[in-house]
Amino acid sequence: MLACDKPKEECGVFGIYSLDGKQVAHDIYNGLVALQHRGQESAGMAVSDTEGEMGNINLKKEMGLVTEVFSHEDLDKLSGNIGVGHVRYSTTGESTAKNAQPIAMNYIKGSLALVHNGNIVNAGEIKKEQMYKGLAHYTTTDSEVLAYEIIGERVKADSIEEAVKRAVSKLRGGYAVVVMSPRKLVGIRDPFGIKPLILGKKKDTYILCSESSAITSVGGEIIRDIEPGEIVSITADGISSDKELCQEKRAHCIFEYIYFARNDSVMDGISIFDSRIQAGRALAKGAPVEADIVSGVPDSGLAAAEGYALESGIPFTFVFHKNSYIGRSFIKPTDEERQNAVHMKLSVLSHVVKDKRIVLIDDSIVRGTTMKHLIEMLKKAGAKEVHVRISSPPFLYPCYYGTDVPTSGELIASEHSTEEVRSRIGADSLHYLGIDDFKEMVGDLPICEACFTGDYPV
Repeated sequence: MLACDKPKEECGVFGIYSLDGKQVAHDIYNGLVALQHRGQESAGMAVSDTEGEMGNINLKKEMGLVTEVFSHEDLDKLSGNIGVGHVRYSTTGESTAKNAQPIAMNYIKGSLALVHNGNIVNAGEIKKEQMYKGLAHYTTTDSEVLAYEIIGERVKADSIEEAVKRAVSKLRGGYAVVVMSPRKLVGIRDPFGIKPLILGKKKDTYILCSESSAITSVGGEIIRDIEPGEIVSITADGISSDKELCQEKRAHCIFEYIYFARNDSVMDGISIFDSRIQAGRALAKGAPVEADIVSGVPDSGLAAAEGYALESGIPFTFVFHKNSYIGRSFIKPTDEERQNAVHMKLSVLSHVVKDKRIVLIDDSIVRGTTMKHLIEMLKKAGAKEVHVRISSPPFLYPCYYGTDVPTSGELIASEHSTEEVRSRIGADSLHYLGIDDFKEMVGDLPICEACFTGDYPV
């Protein structure tokens, strides 16, 4: 569905280290463009030279899209062979430039730059301890809390890896973190595997990032997913791994497969596109209907719609034309502005929908406002019936691990029955994917489905 009525991922992270000394800023830029769907509020990168002066970090971060924040001149000035980059959508801390990442800090033993995806549930408790010890006086995000914790541990530890391990062992929540020190790149994934982190390679350059699509976008190849709880260190000597914090219980975020990740990504060995095709097939088996055409809400509903069409035998087609050049101004806060934004972003292919019974597929319904407007647009253009199928179960609970799911009071399915939701959005029928259907999507992968069940792993 459209971004104004959709759960939002907090951000995307990208780290890179060229062992043969090549400049990395342009690769960071391209990697962040490939991760732009994970955060559109701010973007930034920090770059350093492993052969240069310790503590010399070149940093640029601003509000806006990647293409708005960085010019060619900026990239040429961001000199170095090691760096980290970030795209952000805020779930903790204000949406302001001061909270953009990377977080770069100098301290007694050197410097670090940190990028973080996720949410640290116990950040408040850690912050109180830091203030008591005099380590930090004013922090606004859990990412800053983590950065200060690593620095505090680094003063006592023999290496940045040991400092990172001591710091993250105190954390509860979902997170993927990449830390740049003067001579090392360190990646950390939370022990449940809630947030994704993947390792790739481009000749003698190593990459750590949120999705495989960011690796392939810079001409690299995928090596493997970082294991939940694993700490990976990349140095001039190569790659080392510490799995001391790994655990048996895992809970990968199911919404990565439903919506967050790009269709061309592979996550924990599972094709995102294939998982969405399977979700559509499961919907067709569980909620069949007589119709003339199947379509999806661009872009996130299209793969599941194709799966529904393949399973049902009903032809797949496009019923909306998407204007791809609206930009960030499209994300609006009020219902009236959301309605106007829907019309700006999508227009109906009237000759396709006239006198047709349509199965319309999307990945979720949050407030229901956008779906209501889409159905109104289709029926105004002459559609006889609109049957809505959702490739996820009803949203009932908020997320605490770095996904911006509204409070239960804002979730239409939490306050209303499926029949009441159907009536409110004006659909001729409405069915959701079942919890049991997740197995069709991701097989035996252990998942976090707390936003649907209330069963939180942490």
